[in-house]
Amino acid sequence: MSENSAERSQGMHVVHDGPREAPPLVLIHGSGASGASWSPVVPALAGHHHVIRVDLPGCGQSPPPPSYEVPAQASRVAAVLDDLGLRDVAVVGHSSGGYVTTALAEQRPDLVRSVALISCGPHLDALLPQPLILRLLLGPPFGPLIWPRRSDAMIRKGILATTARPVDIPDDTVADFKRTSYHAFKSLSRRNVDYLAEGGVPDRLAALTVPVLAIFGAADPRWDPSSVRRYEAVPDARIELLPGVGHLPMFEAPETTSELLLDWTSRHRAVGTPPLAPDA
Repeated sequence: MSENSAERSQGMHVVHDGPREAPPLVLIHGSGASGASWSPVVPALAGHHHVIRVDLPGCGQSPPPPSYEVPAQASRVAAVLDDLGLRDVAVVGHSSGGYVTTALAEQRPDLVRSVALISCGPHLDALLPQPLILRLLLGPPFGPLIWPRRSDAMIRKGILATTARPVDIPDDTVADFKRTSYHAFKSLSRRNVDYLAEGGVPDRLAALTVPVLAIFGAADPRWDPSSVRRYEAVPDARIELLPGVGHLPMFEAPETTSELLLDWTSRHRAVGTPPLAPDA
């Protein structure tokens, strides 16, 4: 039986989907987003997993933290998983959530069984020129003035600027974007740059023994899609490039994304953990 509940743990908003006895799967969103950004793929994933979605500090329904540094965010996620008594967790990170996922694997190999990264830029030089609406929303002088006054329509337009095909953006996803402050978003962005400047994601993961899946949209307007090949530096990494998909595979290709993630987690289950039948 599928279950859904929300709680606050370690000061973060946490949502649970699927049976608690199922293999755990943690979903970590990108900057400015929230756990709601995973909504299109949760039903399929929750048929096989105990799905845990967190709103990172300062995002969505979680309050601002003392530090936005990537390792500090990863430590907060680890504390949530410790509170839940979890081990051997599969962790999925979208966009900059992939940096938190990677830092979590670096810090706590006892927690992380496998890693999947979606639209996660591997190095700073893979970043593409950003769409005009994002430059207006995010940069001075207009960003600080426009951000607090963003309408739902403007937020949707900003999200859709990162996609390669029309998608429906649910109201809860828009509402959580609106809750994230300009200061929080800019602080997260700066700390993400710091993390990448200290070491690229493929290099960091290559130093670990965790299995890695990297998914990219072949029409991603934020990161050079060909940069996904840099994850080949990780021994035995699996790389998937989705045709006609932009930066949000969860919205643009939810069925394909869910299938890739479920296939990945089924191949890297904890020893002795049986697969959960769909809709169990």
